[in-house]
Amino acid sequence: MLTTRATLDKHHTDVASMFDAVAKRYDLMNQIMTLGAVDTWRDLVVEAVEPEPGQTILDLAAGTGTSSATFAAQGAQVYPTDISTGMLAVGKQRQPHLHFVAGDATCLPYADNSFDAVTISYGLRNVEDPHLALREMLRVTKPGGRVVICEFSYPTWAPFRHIYTKYLLAAIPAMARLASSNRQAYDYLAESILAWPDQTHLADMMAEAGWQAVAWRNICGGVVALHRGWKGNADAGSHRRNDSTGMKEMA
Repeated sequence: MLTTRATLDKHHTDVASMFDAVAKRYDLMNQIMTLGAVDTWRDLVVEAVEPEPGQTILDLAAGTGTSSATFAAQGAQVYPTDISTGMLAVGKQRQPHLHFVAGDATCLPYADNSFDAVTISYGLRNVEDPHLALREMLRVTKPGGRVVICEFSYPTWAPFRHIYTKYLLAAIPAMARLASSNRQAYDYLAESILAWPDQTHLADMMAEAGWQAVAWRNICGGVVALHRGWKGNADAGSHRRNDSTGMKEMA
């Protein structure tokens, strides 16, 4: 179990065990911690992925398959994949029509050029080697395909950023005490948000991994950022664009 303060040095077995322990109430905690905003954020991910009938989509860190079910409802063939077998087991109970796959984002069990789109929400910061995971995502994406990453990030307005980091994140473990039996897991999750790179640095990581035309969109003032990139889609300008030239920021 992860009992120390969060860093970017995470072992995949520790992360898997942590999510196994919170699997049954994980979706409920997401609703509580985000005050229901997670549903809106999920809709924005779907909008960015643009699923269509016949497309193949890899949904990484899929957990219980809530987001995967949304892609499947659009007619896409979705592969919900997660390192936590506990999360997958709960997902199979709730979404029996989905084909859940146990897999590590740093060593994906898929062939090269398999997917039209790859997406991961609130999971990349928990991967043992995010740089390797970004390269693996690129490997399994078809030429011309896209990646969509939704992750907690940094508010762009300094006064709110101070309040968010000093006070709001402290509320996550407090709320976990009310609705979860595993406070340590949510201590870690709160701290992992603070340890994660900001919007610009994640865009740089994506470009370094080989993704092109990288853009991001700030959601709720930057509390969450939605990054998107393309494989083999030549871009005449920089490989990194902020939301003023790429994805429009949501108020």
